[in-house]
Amino acid sequence: MTHVLRPEYHPVKPKVLAKQLGLDKEGLVELRRTVKKLVRKKKLAFGPRHLVTLPKGQRSGNGAKSPGGTPSSDAQPKENKDAKKRITGSFSRAADGFGFVRPAGTKAADGRDKDIFVPADKTGDAAGGDTVIIELTKKRRGREMSFVGEVVEIAERYTRTFVGSYFESKGKAFVRVDGSTFSQPIWVGDPGAKNAQEDDKVVIEMVHFPTAKESGEAVITQVLGDRNQPGVDTQLVMFEFNLPTAFSEEVMEDARKQAELFDETVPAEGPRRDLTDVTVLTIDPKDARDFDDAISLRKLDNGHWELGVHIADVSHFVPKGSLLDKEAKDRATSVYLPDRVIPMLPEIISNNLASLQPDKVRYTKTAIIEFSEEGVPIHTELFSAAIKSDKRFTYEEVDQFLEDRTRWRINLDPKVFRLLDNMHKLAMILRARRMERGSLELSLPEVKLDLNKDSQVTGAHVVENTESHQIIEEFMLAANVAVAQKLTDMEWLFLRRIHDNPDPRKLKQLTEFVQDLGIKSESLESRFEIKRLLAEVLGTPTEYAINYAILRSMQKAVYGPDVAGHFALASENYCHFTSPIRRYPDLTVHRLIEFIERGEKPSQSFDEMSLLGEHCSEREQRAAKAERELKKLKLLNFLSKKIGEEMNAVVTGVESYGMFVQGLDIPAEGLVRLESLADDQYDFDSTTHSLNGRKKNNQFRLGDIIRVAVDTIDLDRRELNFRFIKIVEAAPRPKFQPKRSSKKEDRSKGKGKGKGKNGRKSGHPTAADKRKKKKRRKKKR
Repeated sequence: MTHVLRPEYHPVKPKVLAKQLGLDKEGLVELRRTVKKLVRKKKLAFGPRHLVTLPKGQRSGNGAKSPGGTPSSDAQPKENKDAKKRITGSFSRAADGFGFVRPAGTKAADGRDKDIFVPADKTGDAAGGDTVIIELTKKRRGREMSFVGEVVEIAERYTRTFVGSYFESKGKAFVRVDGSTFSQPIWVGDPGAKNAQEDDKVVIEMVHFPTAKESGEAVITQVLGDRNQPGVDTQLVMFEFNLPTAFSEEVMEDARKQAELFDETVPAEGPRRDLTDVTVLTIDPKDARDFDDAISLRKLDNGHWELGVHIADVSHFVPKGSLLDKEAKDRATSVYLPDRVIPMLPEIISNNLASLQPDKVRYTKTAIIEFSEEGVPIHTELFSAAIKSDKRFTYEEVDQFLEDRTRWRINLDPKVFRLLDNMHKLAMILRARRMERGSLELSLPEVKLDLNKDSQVTGAHVVENTESHQIIEEFMLAANVAVAQKLTDMEWLFLRRIHDNPDPRKLKQLTEFVQDLGIKSESLESRFEIKRLLAEVLGTPTEYAINYAILRSMQKAVYGPDVAGHFALASENYCHFTSPIRRYPDLTVHRLIEFIERGEKPSQSFDEMSLLGEHCSEREQRAAKAERELKKLKLLNFLSKKIGEEMNAVVTGVESYGMFVQGLDIPAEGLVRLESLADDQYDFDSTTHSLNGRKKNNQFRLGDIIRVAVDTIDLDRRELNFRFIKIVEAAPRPKFQPKRSSKKEDRSKGKGKGKGKNGRKSGHPTAADKRKKKKRRKKKR
């Protein structure tokens, strides 16, 4: 308590708190127990992101009221004006050396508004992602006062491992770290260390992080080889994001033991129900290796539907606390990279024991949901079962079935034909109800890379979301909602899938953005207005820009026990139940079903579940970032051999320094720099998100389709520059002039009537006018 009550203390996680107190791993365990006891006694509290803080309303040692674990520049000490104001947060560094700190507890919806600027000479040796403590000082910017920060302590390093390109200069060895993490190369000791060759990709461990005044120092831990060798780019990203590799022999032995125990029999007595005589089928991608969901469906005598969603019972093979469980918990998710999958569980389980393969008895956790004829959920029952899948369909086969049922009627077992036919009917009923409820669906196509045997890009294609995909999607969503509702009714804690409502401020900005594009829109604080807007722009040049802008205005979906709904799905209660092979949160939900069967109430801790939810969320976000980065790297390698090649691209962002565009056929993202637009001089208008030509009245806006050519590629910095060729299809221009104007225009045009010198309007003196007037007054004196 003494440490938390100190004036300079700001809310941090237990792990960071342990470091501040100089505790080892055993001390951390004891600290967590102590913190939990103090939380129960209401002497401490857990704020957002599990930050240790004082209970809401109490005052910390610095005199400031506890903000419930959300420190910000607004919650600073007021009683002692001379006290240094400190903030804990996540640091990000720009390529030019300066950085920003996002205060701990800041919501994603706040955007950059709460970020604190840190000058280049005040960043210390902080690196991107580090948790740092900064001291705040006030600094005048124009007429306004704002806070700037100085890094005074590294509370927790995000990583000490980096990847980059090896080179030698003047007899010394260096590594140029990939990306813009460090502006200068890092010295790595003796030339030829680890037998690295010029331009080899290597992994380094940082010994001394660089500062604005001192160079960094590191040691090479592994040589990956020439960047053009097959698989090097994947290894590079795996090391960069610290992704898990092979399972340990101990974990594999645990998996083999589970395989030996499984004999495909269904005990006559026990909670597991024998559903092997029920007609069941699976629908999966053509290249799927594991099948974790199956469907049954029948019409009841009262006209209702009885849907069975049968999910692979991973919990049967992964006992809680086992080596398998600890490994799965640490990984938290499978990672889907363009050229491989890093599974959460050994394949002996994910691709065999728990895979719902046709004609084999497999164990499941089953949700039986009764719907009215109109698709209204009436009742849900959850239990363990055993099934035998009758048929495995691919999405392509189901699409063919829906296109021409007659041909399939001859070749399919009548029970399977009837089941598939009914599945389509119910799925479309559920989909219509979901859309009426206000569920949102963004049109952001999923693009999959085409790879050769060496994992090199040969092209790309869009994954179509056809009705076959929608059938499975609706049933999985229905099961997730039904399970969450059942557990909510029982008043149990469980890991929910939370998608908070967007910040109203963000939605107001979104509304202005849409109106500035010339699209008439009411306030987008209404989900139904968002739906109307999405329908209006469907198939238009602005479709991608609008969908992407809506996505950016939304919160990130996370896991946690907090009673919160899912905004995008318009659902009050939602969880993940349907993919325990690849997601740990689903496995935790499955284990609760066993308590239902035994008629017992589980022993639960909100704090422990919060920590687990945060861990699973972080692992999920890490996996998504790694996938995006590897996809980007493979595309850059592909395009580096196609300098000068032309393609059509959509403008996805407009800034003062140029336009961000994304290829339509090849989804590469790059920049058309402002200085490369040599045909005219362009001014940036932040209000209308456009670049406006001075001489020819040229204009570039979000959503424009333009022809570009691959210009330059920097593989180490992972940057792609395009060269503009011509406009292919212009996005709609406003039919009216927006009332608002950019700050730049306000400064250049003034507010009075009639223009004077330098484009300023008469009646409003310039800064130069004021200085002259001041000099005249002095002379008179």
